Amino acid sequence: MNRRALLLSLGGLLAMGAAMGVGRFVYTPILPPMVEATGLTKAQAGFIASANFLGYLAGAILAALRLPGTRRSWLLTSLAITAICLFGMGLSTGMSAFLSLRFVAGVASAFALIFSSALVIDRLAATGNGALSAIHFAGVGVGIAVSAATVALLLQAGAAWAMLWFASAVLAAAAGLAVVRLVPADERTGRAPPAPAELRLSADFVALLLAYGLFGFGYVITATFIVDMVRGTAVLAHLEPYVWVLFGLSAVPSVALWTELGRRWGILRLFAVACLIEAAGVAASALWLHPAGILISAVFVGGTFVGVTALGLIATRSGNGDPRSRIALMTASFSFGQILGPAFAGYVYDATGSLAMPLSVAVAALMLAAVLSLVADANRRALSPSR
Repeated sequence: MNRRALLLSLGGLLAMGAAMGVGRFVYTPILPPMVEATGLTKAQAGFIASANFLGYLAGAILAALRLPGTRRSWLLTSLAITAICLFGMGLSTGMSAFLSLRFVAGVASAFALIFSSALVIDRLAATGNGALSAIHFAGVGVGIAVSAATVALLLQAGAAWAMLWFASAVLAAAAGLAVVRLVPADERTGRAPPAPAELRLSADFVALLLAYGLFGFGYVITATFIVDMVRGTAVLAHLEPYVWVLFGLSAVPSVALWTELGRRWGILRLFAVACLIEAAGVAASALWLHPAGILISAVFVGGTFVGVTALGLIATRSGNGDPRSRIALMTASFSFGQILGPAFAGYVYDATGSLAMPLSVAVAALMLAAVLSLVADANRRALSPSR
């Protein structure tokens, strides 16, 4: 194995871990003590989560523009902003500051995802080490697991909610410093980027686009509120230090697993299977308030959400038309689903005192996403009967 390629993939893992696993998802284990200390309602907690996803959408759109500077400089800047925003959350007490910081952190996470992937995956593919891209994507799960374990240990030591944000900022900053060493600067080739082709909204792409948005809505409610739900349920409370760690550990091998199965049995078919498994995980947390049910939920949802994200983008790139435009539309659809999910769930949670109804809607959304992905697969195969 090429040592330089391995180090590069580890740099990608740390970039994804800092920006996504910590910067984006550490809010989930910090949410319960933060709500207790600050008096936030569940609706407000959902709006804070949605602000982060709205920032992610804005960042994805901005990162698609022709920006000055190198990809590496944007990556390192976004990682620095991630750490600053995490630290700022621990200093803040008002909704305006929470919303603003999480929005900016969402923009930074999108930039880090796009520019780290552009650097790492492109360079690995060019050197014949494309399989190592699974290490890059595993960073999301690693970041979730490490930050969850850190939060759990600090809570057991009696740390206040603000200290949890400060510790997360330190984790993100340390990972960012390692990325400086592991991800080298862009290589200037002097080649102009290809001109974009005309975007064609074919029937299979529209079905996939809708499925991707429903998937974003379906996974994010569990991903936002699972730890809060565990803390608030007496029979589950003892699992609080472990459930989000398990969620992250389940995500670590998921991209390698799902993409390999997709190559064997068909990307869109595996997209449908993964959505159905994820729906079962969400249903377990809604209908079976038992330790076994919540652990199944953590494994099923954690073990599919990053993999389904990758499968959707792989399916997008394999279609007709301009892949950049299609990926931008897919990102927008996914982001809208993520934005709506926490806000809707938080509002219903405050009104009913339960997440059962929002989680049931999420299950239905994931099942519909599975059906739409099979529709997309059927339409694509009808147009290419030799495939």
